[in-house]
Amino acid sequence: MRGKRIRVRPRPGKPADVKSVAEIVRELKGEGAPSSDYREQSLKIHGLICAKCGREFENKDRHLLTVHHKDGNHRNNPPDGSNWENLCIYCHDDEHSRGLLGEYLKGKGRGPTQD
Repeated sequence: MRGKRIRVRPRPGKPADVKSVAEIVRELKGEGAPSSDYREQSLKIHGLICAKCGREFENKDRHLLTVHHKDGNHRNNPPDGSNWENLCIYCHDDEHSRGLLGEYLKGKGRGPTQD
């Protein structure tokens, strides 16, 4: 699909734009914004260590570190890194599954409840 071009319908009085599928996806995702490189910023600010389990990483295995957004909003990327914490892939999965488990235990996943 790379390099494939699609024609965007022109608005009346405006010339037609021709954009690649990748360009359109980038625009929709909001990539290209200064916050799009937040992973590298977070790794520099917080270091190569998991904030939950404390495991330290080296450059060769840094791909196992992910950036978790504390408020759950992946678009909230302040330059000081206050909304980020570096978590290893295992702790990141655990962090997100806790919310699912909590919802289930509250009754949201059990079907009808009786009072």
